[in-house]
Amino acid sequence: MNQRINRAMRIGLSSVAAALLVACGGGGAGSDAGSANVTAQMDQSRRTSSDSGSTSSTPTANGNFTLLAWNDLGMHCVDGKDYSVFSILPPYNNLHAQLVSTAGGLVTSGVTLTYEAMADATGSINTSSVGKTNFWTWVKSLFGVTLADNVGLKGNATTSMTPRPMTFNKTNKWFEAEGIPITPYDDKGVKNFYPMVKVVAKDASGKVMATARTVLPVSDEMSCKSCHASSTVSSDARPTAGWVNDGDPEKDWKRNVLRLHDEKKMTNSAFTAALNQLGYSAAGLAATAQAGKPVLCAACHSSNALPGTGIAGISPLTQALHTLHASVKDPITQLTLNSSNNRTSCYMCHPGSVTQCLRGPMGNALDASGKPAMNCQSCHGSMLAVGSKARTGWLSQPTCQSCHHDGKRELSGVNAAGLPLVWADQRFASNTNAPAAGFNLYRFSTGHGGLQCESCHGATHAEFPSSQVNDNVLSKDLQGHAGTIAECTACHATVPNTITGGPHGMHTTGNAWISSHKNVAESGGATACAYCHGGDYRGTALSQVKMSKTFTLENRTKTYSAGQTVGCYDCHNGPNGE
Repeated sequence: MNQRINRAMRIGLSSVAAALLVACGGGGAGSDAGSANVTAQMDQSRRTSSDSGSTSSTPTANGNFTLLAWNDLGMHCVDGKDYSVFSILPPYNNLHAQLVSTAGGLVTSGVTLTYEAMADATGSINTSSVGKTNFWTWVKSLFGVTLADNVGLKGNATTSMTPRPMTFNKTNKWFEAEGIPITPYDDKGVKNFYPMVKVVAKDASGKVMATARTVLPVSDEMSCKSCHASSTVSSDARPTAGWVNDGDPEKDWKRNVLRLHDEKKMTNSAFTAALNQLGYSAAGLAATAQAGKPVLCAACHSSNALPGTGIAGISPLTQALHTLHASVKDPITQLTLNSSNNRTSCYMCHPGSVTQCLRGPMGNALDASGKPAMNCQSCHGSMLAVGSKARTGWLSQPTCQSCHHDGKRELSGVNAAGLPLVWADQRFASNTNAPAAGFNLYRFSTGHGGLQCESCHGATHAEFPSSQVNDNVLSKDLQGHAGTIAECTACHATVPNTITGGPHGMHTTGNAWISSHKNVAESGGATACAYCHGGDYRGTALSQVKMSKTFTLENRTKTYSAGQTVGCYDCHNGPNGE
């Protein structure tokens, strides 16, 4: 088993599972529609580089640059401080970045990008992982590789005060540092699920071109202790042989899980054969761990988070965990986890009631009573739906177009069977066959100018604006306010004039559009305006101004405050009025 995993690590994780997945990457953003001229003076070269998705291979001379950086999943989980009993997920975080020339296009060569630790506004900084977990003591037994302290499974080091290099991924056209083994404890030992990292881009001479401040979210609140700790009041998960009662709480619940697993599976021939195949003790998993050999769950139960793992005939980890626990009752509500329609059931295992992983606009949306309007099930469906044999774990994920279509925003993207809703409108769709045939993940999709969707919208579960302060630092740095990178000037030194060449087929914004939109409307373009401005042309959430703006035209001034929607009746009597 160790040889098989070792080989997978040597050849690198495949594009299908290039990131170690600990949260689901759903949603998406569509490619842009073709651009069109508003005036005859439109700069054609800028339209080509900025609006059609082409790239500039090297920095332009004396140009200005914008650096976008993000974590791919919005949260990466680790097993915690102890790896001596068993492991579901090692410390493994992914950092991606794209450099944009404000003269137009992505910068893909002739530059060096590095990452390093930095303090957040509270002074919390995370520069080392050694001493915060015993992962490096057990990595050889679990993964068949020997690693230096603070170095992860992909060879990248934990963030520190020493800049570490990022490499360019030609397939995804981003710079990356994958497998960063960061933990959720800062240098003072204080838990911080949202440590900050600084990314720096330099040209060939070593001159700084741009910097970006972003988060590497990580949580160890991935725990089974709510039901499996020896101190649990309920006896539902207690092994027949009784609780282990290990004095170390980090080991206690894990040893209880292995004891219970042995009791349920010891008469299963596939299980006993797997023990022999993996070199585990014939007495079971608990005995194996007790003898000093920690168990890797994916050794038997394959996981796309760890390519090359699993044994044929044994259910994948996603399927096994979700189907098994679907009938388990929440110890507080006494509802089965499958029947629950709120995030509390998911937070029993996923991070979590303290971490609050679901923290973007969807997670923060409230209904009229002040309760969450959307929950994990709104995108992923029930526990049984997630554990369905029809799904491919970590890759069969929600898509943006299931909720975002025809100018609308649904509060649920799945039907009663947990299957994604399908609409004809693809304006906000994630890319097809990304990262592999049959899948269309938001976190691998690209849109305007070849930018990754996450570079402007934020990572899954943590789309901008987030309820976590550190998540919003990047968008505030680039455009002065938290939220989707939507201000054209964040990346464009001169805003291109276009009718449909902006993100998701959007038009130019600012005074240039104020001066030109009348001609567009009069030439038959008003119908297209309804998608964002509403069928009554009085504005919708899609035409909302995110920061205060003032426009001037024909000696008239109009000021919009942040959050105000833009409609045709703001300045004149509808789309056909003066």
